[in-house]
Amino acid sequence: MIASMTKYSFILLNGTQNDLLEKLQELGLMDITRSVKPVDEASQDLKGQIELVDGLIQGLGKADIPDGIQPEHIEGDIVRLAGGMLMRYSDDSQKIRQLEKELKVLRQWGALDPEVLAQLSEAGVALHFHKLSNKAFKQEWAQEFALSVIAQDKSATWFVVAGEDTLPGEVPAPVQSAEGKEKELQEKQAHFAKVLSRIAGARERIPELEQKRSSLLSSLDLHLAGAAAVPAAEDTIVTLVGYAPTEKDAEVCAALDKIGVLYLKEAAVVEDNPPIQLRNNWFVRQFELLTDMYGRPDYNEFDPTPYISVFFLLFFAMCMGDAGYGLALIIGGILLRKTGMKDMAPLVTILGAGTFVVGIVMHTFFGVDISVLPWIPSWLKAVMITGTIAGFEAQMVLALIIGIVHLCLAMVVKTVYATKNKGFLGSLGTWGWTLLIVGGVAFGALAMFLSIPAEVTKWIVIGLGVVSALGIFLFNDIHRNPLKNIGSGLWETYNTVTGLLGDVLSYLRLYALGLAGGMLGKAFNDIATMTLGDGGFGIVPFVIILIIGHTLNLAMCCLGAFVHPLRLNFLEFFKNSGYDGKGRIYRPIKK
Repeated sequence: MIASMTKYSFILLNGTQNDLLEKLQELGLMDITRSVKPVDEASQDLKGQIELVDGLIQGLGKADIPDGIQPEHIEGDIVRLAGGMLMRYSDDSQKIRQLEKELKVLRQWGALDPEVLAQLSEAGVALHFHKLSNKAFKQEWAQEFALSVIAQDKSATWFVVAGEDTLPGEVPAPVQSAEGKEKELQEKQAHFAKVLSRIAGARERIPELEQKRSSLLSSLDLHLAGAAAVPAAEDTIVTLVGYAPTEKDAEVCAALDKIGVLYLKEAAVVEDNPPIQLRNNWFVRQFELLTDMYGRPDYNEFDPTPYISVFFLLFFAMCMGDAGYGLALIIGGILLRKTGMKDMAPLVTILGAGTFVVGIVMHTFFGVDISVLPWIPSWLKAVMITGTIAGFEAQMVLALIIGIVHLCLAMVVKTVYATKNKGFLGSLGTWGWTLLIVGGVAFGALAMFLSIPAEVTKWIVIGLGVVSALGIFLFNDIHRNPLKNIGSGLWETYNTVTGLLGDVLSYLRLYALGLAGGMLGKAFNDIATMTLGDGGFGIVPFVIILIIGHTLNLAMCCLGAFVHPLRLNFLEFFKNSGYDGKGRIYRPIKK
């Protein structure tokens, strides 16, 4: 849910705002309305320093330091020292690669002495050096030219021609011996080893760089908050506006009274565009990442995260549709806790658990249809969805039913919040559509399971239609001309009728993706089984095909199971619930 916010307006003498902001930063609860981008030269400079420190941390972490290199402890400014060492690391790495490439070429020419080559040139003996592919090189050239083959491998031939030469593939003559180049390489490698030793020592000081980065971020945040001050009274005073959660009022007011600053306090309203803080339980909180991908709600909107947490989990599991893949995701989530992506571990584990449960219901385990296995207990088979309904696959019908429920819930949510924000009379048009669609679906479901007399059914349908029509066509805006309301209602009817069917059919992707993943998994199983033959060494390709095949299928299923449920929530649900999502995240200034 959306936490209530209190608005604080500060009135200060110009020049004293930094002291206040530093104290508010220590409090860590006040969100000062400020830019998220640099606004002047000072903030741009701070941003540049942060990016520099980020680059140094990443560079030191990615530097390839071989085993056995002893770290050399270094003193001094770590930012300056690390920057210089990383530049030398890059230069030496490139130079070593270049020297190794040149040495490889020189070794092909053998022990040629550049001084002897120079003497031959002075004596008028012209030497021409060539490299050609074995296919292009012709042995008969040795009868026409003074040609000597120096080296030959599987792909190329190196040869020298003395005197007249018209042969292809001429390359520059070596200007240095292989021994000299090897000595130069060894010297550069020795220097590089010292650089690696110093980088290993600098890597031990990465925590200092991280602390430096945090300090710079804190300074930038403080500067941007100060830049948000509005001058008044010929620049003698400035005003600041901040927001804090209402539940923290006592703590904030006690801190402000201790500071001795003049402030005004009032409940935040929609027009203030206060920051949005979401308050959800542990389970729902794991899905706030998905809400933020679209945008946080406005202050008068609803928090969609509880709905996303249930339906994204359900949709993801249906698109995966395999209990075996669910187990793989659970294991992956557990392993993520030991990596730099540990924040994603709970979400991955939850999605894996949901996939495992739904996979059992869809009776698929690593592409195997477990509903036909004789050793599966009957009570477990009872929860599996098999067979057909009215001639259609039961799983396909289930996907459509879930889609209808999802859309009906969106309409109910839209109606509740429209009534909350506009009042009942201001939301009659929304009520009309909700009564017509949600009421019609609910009554249709009841009629399927209850024996309702035909006369009663007729009058209920007529009643729903009449009441809905009044809201849709006549009272969709009680302050507008009725003729305009009718025209607006007709246009909305066209958009709803044409869009609603497409929205419902969009949920077929839940069935289609689950079916495709299951069939592809089964195909890999069949291909692997073919390699078994009569036994023997067939077990090796059998295992390899299963591992590679199901790994690829799992990766593709995860991609589809993430994108398509996200679309169903962001497009179908948000459109029918009226969700806007243009709120800004609560970001208190803090150390």
